[in-house]
Amino acid sequence: MTTPRRKLPIGIQTFAKIRREGHYYVDKTPLIARLAEQGGAYFLSRPRRFGKSLLLDTIACAFEGRRELFDAHDGADGSAPREKLFLADHWDWARPHPVIRLSFAEGRLEKREELERHIRRQLREQAQRLGVALEDPEDIPGSFADLITRTAEAHGSQAVVLVDEYDKPILDNLETPEVARAMREGLRNLYSVIKGRDADLRFVLLTGVSKFSKVSIFSGLNNLRDITLSPEYGTLCGYTDDDIDTVFAPELEAAAAEGQPLDREEIRRWYNGYRWGPVSVYNPFDVLLLLAERQFRAHWFETGTPTFLVHWLRGKGFFTPRLERMLAEEDLLSAFDVDDIAVEAMLWQTGYLTIRRVEDCGGLLSYELGVPNREVRGALNRALLYFGWYPAEQRQLLQPRTLYHALLQADTDALRAHFQRLYASIPHDWVRANPIARYEGYYASVFYSHLASLGLDIVPEEVSNPGQCDLVIRHAGRAWAIEFKVVDGEEPTGEAMRQLKARDYAAKHRGAPGITEVIELGVEFSRAKRQIVGWEVARTPGVKENDHA
Repeated sequence: MTTPRRKLPIGIQTFAKIRREGHYYVDKTPLIARLAEQGGAYFLSRPRRFGKSLLLDTIACAFEGRRELFDAHDGADGSAPREKLFLADHWDWARPHPVIRLSFAEGRLEKREELERHIRRQLREQAQRLGVALEDPEDIPGSFADLITRTAEAHGSQAVVLVDEYDKPILDNLETPEVARAMREGLRNLYSVIKGRDADLRFVLLTGVSKFSKVSIFSGLNNLRDITLSPEYGTLCGYTDDDIDTVFAPELEAAAAEGQPLDREEIRRWYNGYRWGPVSVYNPFDVLLLLAERQFRAHWFETGTPTFLVHWLRGKGFFTPRLERMLAEEDLLSAFDVDDIAVEAMLWQTGYLTIRRVEDCGGLLSYELGVPNREVRGALNRALLYFGWYPAEQRQLLQPRTLYHALLQADTDALRAHFQRLYASIPHDWVRANPIARYEGYYASVFYSHLASLGLDIVPEEVSNPGQCDLVIRHAGRAWAIEFKVVDGEEPTGEAMRQLKARDYAAKHRGAPGITEVIELGVEFSRAKRQIVGWEVARTPGVKENDHA
């Protein structure tokens, strides 16, 4: 029997609403049960729109003893039917706990005074809801300590503390470091209370985007367990492939029946690939919007990628092909603070890079990072182009459709003309003010970002036995092996193509499955002219002759 369709919980962060109104719900309660059984204080970092708020609300409902939300319901009373969740039979419902909830998810706080006013208001509201009095409401740490202890006493049970988007007041002000530092001190003043009230606490969970170093914001809170990269909790937020194929099967079936089939592999290429453990996950927001609109778009990215990130990357002279492969040690991924932000940490914690491979080097973990999927690759590189290199009045020159068709038809003349227009349109003042513009990496970054903005299968600095090819593209049955060189004069030297031929970077693609043609492209840029001066092309069949037999 076909499972009936339900409502898509787009933007809904309230567990009770999802359960009562008949929305789809991916059961994360087995992991919640494990967390609660182990007890203690936890920290979880995930990018925005990954379901952190819903997770906290679900945990709150469980600790408050709202069993009816987790049990099955037949809908006989006219409300939506719902299935039983794991937690219904795996929780001590006889012992509820009072829950203290703090959130920094809404609005933007731009002054320390605004932050403190926001905290005081929340502490007052929580005290009123839980039926306790605060001795000195102006004293933030004192009030928080009173709230925890008096709540436990009044309810005869240890309290639970849940903090949503613990770091947002800092992240919102990274462009003004002095404000961000003030926010950090204000939050540290609040969070430092938690450790001293351990005896009155049953469970603590703080969630946010960034993984600030413990020294900077969790000073003294050394009992906080960071489960961000704990393999057992890698799927605590986000949907798995199995979730898509089971929970949302009715939506996939409906799309096919209505003549708008959603290719499963395409869904995976666009939105899967985030990894904090052995199983990769999808961004829930992307999946829900795709099922609702049935269009492959950068749904998550379009909800608010900060222009700060783009300008910050440009200011650092970031070599954009590195997005495809970066190496980082475990400590570096935690090295996030207002005064010391590593590029790898920023991109990983905000969701623009994910972990592809982990290597244990004698107890020291090393991570290989890369772009998680087509959405991020295309959308981030488009943002870098639009806000990083080209003023608004010149963005029409980007012409992604022209670039796409030139690649589709393997029209190398059109491709050259396209890139020459683009390099010519970069403002002279930008080039003059940025030392990176003198180097090969700058030209390669612009070239890569234009191609990557289309979401193509692209590999920068591909390693093979002969060495490392600058850029490899696989598209429309062709493999492009591209080498870049920067020359001092205004005339080409032929060195880019000589290196391609001498080291035969393209060899591994001849005869590769699905490759019908291999194109070698040597591109030379002139420092003096800031333009392409050399463009050599060599074509060979992709399938070896004896493969036709």
